[in-house]
Amino acid sequence: MASTPINGICDPQFATVREEFERNFRERGEVGAAVCVYQDGKKVVDLWGGHKDLARSVPWAEDTIVIMNSVAKSMCALCTHILIDRGLIDFDAPVARYWPEFAAAGKESVLVRHVLSHTCGVIYCDHAPPGSWFDWNTHIRAIEQQEPAWEPGTKGAYNSINIGYILGEIVRRVTGKTVGTFLREEVTGKLGADYNIGLKPDEIARVSDMHQNPKNGFFKIAGDDTTPLGRAFRSAPKIGYFQNCREIRELEVASFGGHGSARAMARIYGMLAGDGEIGGVRLLSPAAVERAAQLVWEDDCIMTQRRIRMGYGFMHNEPNTVPMGANMKAFGHTGTGGAFAWCDRERKLSFAYCTNFQREGPGIGPRGAALGVAAGGGQRPEWLK
Repeated sequence: MASTPINGICDPQFATVREEFERNFRERGEVGAAVCVYQDGKKVVDLWGGHKDLARSVPWAEDTIVIMNSVAKSMCALCTHILIDRGLIDFDAPVARYWPEFAAAGKESVLVRHVLSHTCGVIYCDHAPPGSWFDWNTHIRAIEQQEPAWEPGTKGAYNSINIGYILGEIVRRVTGKTVGTFLREEVTGKLGADYNIGLKPDEIARVSDMHQNPKNGFFKIAGDDTTPLGRAFRSAPKIGYFQNCREIRELEVASFGGHGSARAMARIYGMLAGDGEIGGVRLLSPAAVERAAQLVWEDDCIMTQRRIRMGYGFMHNEPNTVPMGANMKAFGHTGTGGAFAWCDRERKLSFAYCTNFQREGPGIGPRGAALGVAAGGGQRPEWLK
């Protein structure tokens, strides 16, 4: 097999990142992808390669973007943390203070921090009709009718669908702006980061399709409506594979519909690695970043069927399935398509990877895991070859 051209820059101290990136194409089935690393606020790795199509005829370009799936959850959390930092949202307040209708069906005790930490229990949306992902108001009304699956704050489970809607509606109620608009104006626009939830036509023109991987365990679980994850997915559109549909690009599907580049996400997480500032632009106070960086719970998750370590809107380093380097305090987020971003505040290091070929299991899969270990050190998972 001919070698895949790799473009971009890589500081010699991160040579193993380039080596693993090349191995992903040569040995691990990569199609098209990008990886980026920031150190001390400066970009030290910015690589891209492969192709946008399975026929390998259209090269992955420097400005190619791709769906990054649940990385969007961390961006909704970031928007919420910014508003908490500004005093517009109280971290410990009931969600119903900002969204009174949310209190129905026993949710009056759900706090903002419960939503951020995936402990609110509002993990299902049983009253939402199929396809309501693409109708914000319909999904919001269904969430209002949903009872929590447990007493809020007493346990955690990955909130696969609802978290982006809940945080997004809080943002809308407080600011009058959709979460996609707020993100574009207050985060990605200010940082010059090519990532957004809800794309413009010129951005859609640069999107690579996401190609299916039969070894992707997340979608297999989600397709079984007898599982907790499958129950959460009942509001999905009845169109089969939805990753490349027009709606998920044009509309604000806030839990998993964001599109962007590894370069963009590494810069955003580089801001978090810099205690809220990068390149002279401050988005959060150090105290706000410290609050966001706390670990809240770790357990075998009923939704994802793997161990998760979760904080306030961010996953934490889990060396066996989501390796974020040697520092167990590193935090970030994964996307079921394969996107993966994190930061290590102690080393002022941030990392991001995106791909157009869905990840394998377990966790982030071998391509993302290999790059994460190469960038941040730490022990390689036993299953990673």
